[in-house]
Amino acid sequence: MLKQKKNIPPKKRTKKDISEKSIENNNSMVRITSGIGNLDKLIEGGIEKNSTNLLVGGSGSGKSIFGMQFLVEGLEKGEKCLYVTFEEKKGKFFRHMKRFGWDLEAYEKKGLFTFLEYTPVKVKTMLEEGGGTVESIIRKQKTSRMVIDSITSFALLFDKELAKREAALGLFNLIEKWEVTSILTLEGKPLTGTELNSRTLEFESDSIISLYFLRHKHLRKRFIEVLKMRGTNHSKEIYRFIIGNKGVTVANKPTENPLNK
Repeated sequence: MLKQKKNIPPKKRTKKDISEKSIENNNSMVRITSGIGNLDKLIEGGIEKNSTNLLVGGSGSGKSIFGMQFLVEGLEKGEKCLYVTFEEKKGKFFRHMKRFGWDLEAYEKKGLFTFLEYTPVKVKTMLEEGGGTVESIIRKQKTSRMVIDSITSFALLFDKELAKREAALGLFNLIEKWEVTSILTLEGKPLTGTELNSRTLEFESDSIISLYFLRHKHLRKRFIEVLKMRGTNHSKEIYRFIIGNKGVTVANKPTENPLNK
């Protein structure tokens, strides 16, 4: 007589199991939400964790607001975030961000947010020292998100293209070592590609997101385009976006190429 087999319930899969299986099958990667309204729909759910992302745009295109909104998304989840700036003054920056409902001083008092006023020369020293103050902050606070606004001034420290490439490569290598998800802003005109300071920035970055602030008739309008994002089947179309009371919001539908208007 055959023995009846016991009905053993299937083992419950944990989040870790699911995550590991996804990585093993190479079907997905760990992503984090950007905090930018509707952007994640264009990039398969979010930005790759611990990636280095280049945000390119001209003056007034919304780069600083975009970057800060990305950090606020993390701050609201209890993540430690770092904003490194070469141009902004803390008091004025905090006041300007309050208009979007972002109380950076409150996050700072909770130990979640660090605002670091830096100079391009200090970044150069940081590369020579292999990390310096920025690395100390990241290691001590276990920072998960970082914005450097902007690296344009840093690139101008180097006259020769080879020196720019070596410095950019050194910066990207450091950031990769820190294991943070970062956004680096760059002043430029991404539609023409003429003002990217070094091709190394393009090659080494995991993604390039372009913000356009273009004049159309008597008004200026804002557009966003994901030019590159490794490992992501991102949208290839251009979208309008607005900066409202809650920050940046991307339109639900793509627009015509602004260059054709």
